[in-house]
Amino acid sequence: MSPETTGLVGLVALFALIALRIPIGIAMAVIGYAGICWLLNVEAGTAILGISPFTTQCAYTVSVVPLFVLMGNFASYAGLTKGAYDATNKWLGQLPGGLAIATIGGCAGFAAVCGSTVATAATMCKVALPQMLERKYHPSLATGSIAAGGTLGILIPPSLIFIFYGIITEQSVGRLFIAGILPGLLLASLFMAAIYFTVKMNPAAGPAAAKVSWRARLSALKDIWGVLILFLIVMGGIWGGVFTPTEAASVGCFFAFILLVVKRQLTRENLSESFRDTILTVGMIAVILIGAMIFGYFMATAKLPMALADFISALALPKYGILVAIIFIYIILGCLMDAMAMLLLTLPIIFPTVITLGFDPIWFGVIIVIMMEAAAITPPIGINVFVIAGMVKDRDISMATIFRGIFPFFIAIMICVAILVAFPQIALILPTTMMG
Repeated sequence: MSPETTGLVGLVALFALIALRIPIGIAMAVIGYAGICWLLNVEAGTAILGISPFTTQCAYTVSVVPLFVLMGNFASYAGLTKGAYDATNKWLGQLPGGLAIATIGGCAGFAAVCGSTVATAATMCKVALPQMLERKYHPSLATGSIAAGGTLGILIPPSLIFIFYGIITEQSVGRLFIAGILPGLLLASLFMAAIYFTVKMNPAAGPAAAKVSWRARLSALKDIWGVLILFLIVMGGIWGGVFTPTEAASVGCFFAFILLVVKRQLTRENLSESFRDTILTVGMIAVILIGAMIFGYFMATAKLPMALADFISALALPKYGILVAIIFIYIILGCLMDAMAMLLLTLPIIFPTVITLGFDPIWFGVIIVIMMEAAAITPPIGINVFVIAGMVKDRDISMATIFRGIFPFFIAIMICVAILVAFPQIALILPTTMMG
């Protein structure tokens, strides 16, 4: 077999292992090792297997991952999520679908200190769902808004997906973080608009809450000071050239710990759970990154990314036609596999084509992350939906009900992508102003 054919066989074998529920990191490592042994020799495969864990985990940029994860855990246990939700609820709750709109606002606030879509969705489910169901919100709107709002965790910085994208493509993680701010706010606004129009068409889906006085609204702003300070310290330091992303992560982690103390939530249980959650998350990420590195060596040896880039570049389509085709491929893949797996499998193949076509790699990183958001809520593999379904088993809410509530938010995601394609400066204007 030619190297390219071997690469295709390896991809099919990888999908087969994933279908058998083999963890994605282990599956990529096994296929990558076997493929290198086949194309080169066993000694080469064993050498790659030996050096990949060290080169992957000892990279300076990777140290940002556990720090940001720990920062998010500290912030969660400090009660920043509930504060952000309560404040947005008092400001927006009196609108049609106001509690769901406030949920999106709360998700956006928590996303500013947490880089995980699953963590954001799970945390907001505990805080927001009981209140929405108590006020007779339709379960599909209530759960759909939480699942969609949770996806903001990987677009509004800090974001683990941006970190992985930066590592794989050798782009500035700091520039990627800053590039995600305005698109994140845009998408949150589109989610809120989707809720508003959904409730306008069916008022019973999300009854408006009682009006709150302006005094109570202004008083509620004190509950968001922790999120605001933490975001300004981390993102302001990166934007101003004061910190590198790794330094910003350590500073943010320290200030999140201070907030834990100030909020009087520093207990032995909260501290041990924060470290435990961080260790479990970082361990899972480490296995995935190592597997992706080994599989990436196999893809490079098979020359499959270069062959695909040449094939797509030779198509009789304009550059934006090819971009639409790439986005469509991500929509299909998002229905079939986990977002992280989709990113790690496709990026080494797609990225060279994108650069050949002349697209900005930072802008494309934002587009990729938004497509990962779509993958997190689309059936049948949407991870956020699975998380929420597991948390509402005692409320007799089916997974089909949650997926029905996703549709308006998926449309909002596609509108956001179209806007960013038409106006790429939305993502690029802030990175161009960075100092340092």
